[in-house]
Amino acid sequence: QVELVESGGGLVQAGGSLRLSCVVSGNRFRINGMGWYRRTPGKEREPREMVARITSEGTTDYIDAVKGRFTISGDKSKGIVSLQMNNLKPEDTAVYYCAADFDNNSGRWGQGTQVTVSS
Repeated sequence: QVELVESGGGLVQAGGSLRLSCVVSGNRFRINGMGWYRRTPGKEREPREMVARITSEGTTDYIDAVKGRFTISGDKSKGIVSLQMNNLKPEDTAVYYCAADFDNNSGRWGQGTQVTVSS
């Protein structure tokens, strides 16, 4: 069974940094893309927001709100992806989810890790 296990969330003051990591286990298929999504407080009924991703072509993509502050890196062949988050802001407070999609047309989410940024 495929699992995505995240680590690295926590509480940090505004301006601080955190690094999130995600490892895919139990996978037998090629990973097309991996990324990080988030759900902010009060938006539990809305779809997760894409924060950063590594596409199937190997390029990276970010939402405007995190450009210049967050950096995604990883090795899709090993099922590893990380998100370095610098200069964190209170509006970055959210549950962050790792996601991967595979070449058998399936996808998986991690369980989520809480990031809280205090002002």
